[in-house]
Amino acid sequence: MSQTEVYILGGFLGAGKTTLLKNLLKEEKETGRKIAVVMNELGKESIDSDAVADDIPLKELLNGCVCCTMQGQFETQLHLLLEDHGPDVIYIETTGAAHPVEVLDSCLSPLFADRLQMKGIISIVDGSRWDAQDHLSIPVRRLLIEQVKHADLVLLNKTDLLSEAEQAEIVRQLQAIQVRGSLIMTSHAKVNLADIRKMTGSRKGEIEKSDIGKLHMKTYVHSFAGSVDLEGFEQFLREMPETIYRIKGYVSFSESEGTFSVQYSYGMPLYMKEPLKMKPLLVFIGENLNHSWISEKMEEITR
Repeated sequence: MSQTEVYILGGFLGAGKTTLLKNLLKEEKETGRKIAVVMNELGKESIDSDAVADDIPLKELLNGCVCCTMQGQFETQLHLLLEDHGPDVIYIETTGAAHPVEVLDSCLSPLFADRLQMKGIISIVDGSRWDAQDHLSIPVRRLLIEQVKHADLVLLNKTDLLSEAEQAEIVRQLQAIQVRGSLIMTSHAKVNLADIRKMTGSRKGEIEKSDIGKLHMKTYVHSFAGSVDLEGFEQFLREMPETIYRIKGYVSFSESEGTFSVQYSYGMPLYMKEPLKMKPLLVFIGENLNHSWISEKMEEITR
């Protein structure tokens, strides 16, 4: 029986995991291989699932992390993908708070371990965030190091936002942490599928457990009853605490027609017009979130 290749996509919130997944799926479809995807979100709402085409089998795990609270559900969904679709390759996109080795452990269930070829862990690093990690809490900084340390391949992403000197220094730091694997510098998470398929999963050393409770990582979902004032929203982004690491979702802006997808990470908002009308909501991810304060601010800018 042929084995199904498995790739685990890890990295902190906003580093570019979903963009990487989209790029890899596009290349995979050109090869004609049967693909399947598992996506894990910390929040209750699915935001990134539209990155996966309708003809690709997808299992979503919401409101938890496969490396701890959802391990049983994850094993069940992975087993169903193997039984119902028999894919050649499965891509697992983890939450930004996940320890990739703990996700790897969850893939080794006796139910199906012999049917999987664990190709390895890809950890994607946001260069700007890595360079400014002093602003992050100690548990988050430890997680960033763990995600790099145990990766078979590190992608230093968003290099277009870094100078050559900054790139060289971050590469030096990453290579000092990740001594066994390889490193590729990328922009917009563009990487050749051939380089990914060369991976062979290495043995992992001791890991430091990434208990989400210790990280104090929480999510808050805000639904909008009307359109949002863009200037007011961007003022909110400038004023909000640094412990809000990620915002994503869909909103209608009062200045424009239609619905826009909103992606925010580390000081950089991105708005893209959506061809379809989407449910207007935003998911906020961070440490020690003040739900009441966020809700009040969002109501102030809703028209």
